[in-house]
Amino acid sequence: MYYCYFDTLIGELLLAGEAQTLTMIGFPKGAMRRDPEPDWIYKEEPFAIVREQLAEYFSGQRKEFDVPLSLDGTEFQVSVLEALQEIPYGETTSYGAIAKQIGRPKAVRAVGAANGRNPIPIIVPCHRVIGSSGDLTGFGGGLDTKAALLRLEAENSGTLL
Repeated sequence: MYYCYFDTLIGELLLAGEAQTLTMIGFPKGAMRRDPEPDWIYKEEPFAIVREQLAEYFSGQRKEFDVPLSLDGTEFQVSVLEALQEIPYGETTSYGAIAKQIGRPKAVRAVGAANGRNPIPIIVPCHRVIGSSGDLTGFGGGLDTKAALLRLEAENSGTLL
């Protein structure tokens, strides 16, 4: 597994993956804060495209990502992660709406759990999922990080890249 760090307006993100495939983004704080494992190898080259696209995202220029991802999990979890990728930039949805979208309308809590275990936040935009009341709900990088990402997208939700 390779890893490197990428500095952003929300702090230093940990990027990890194998060859050209991204498998994880770790936040600098919160429940999804991650450190590299002892056997991981520091190497920036495999993440050149990811770093470029994240830089464009954080500068307000990129609205969609097209980097190779490895989405691991159960069939249900992967279906949630795939549904998250369909949420348009600058918009939000609810856990209930995602549950309906994947054909499991009663699985709202399970959708929340799968959303909370998203290994590739930002690129798989779990920050765009909010409570049905419109409140910001739990987020692996902390609610202040979630608010910052939503604010960034609201400020730059003009034309798509």
